[in-house]
Amino acid sequence: MTCTHGAHLKVVVPSADGCEECLKIGSGWVHLRLCRECGHVGCCDDSPNTHATKHFKATGHPIMETYDPPDGWGWCYVDEVMLDLEGMTTPHPQGWRY
Repeated sequence: MTCTHGAHLKVVVPSADGCEECLKIGSGWVHLRLCRECGHVGCCDDSPNTHATKHFKATGHPIMETYDPPDGWGWCYVDEVMLDLEGMTTPHPQGWRY
């Protein structure tokens, strides 16, 4: 199966320097995921709050990118397939630490 949501793969500006919601509530995360439609930064499904998946469920934005660390892959929540994003990853701001 392939991803049919390539139009949603946009160049975005990350919304925060960590999981946006976890930063607000003072919680930690395991890894970060970046929404490639709007730039929302959320935590992965191994994190206690799973904010990236919650963002998808709330917005329908289908594609996320691994962001912490930048592994060069993404995930389409709708088609449930991994995406090769090598050469298309979102750069971290200067001074970013992960």
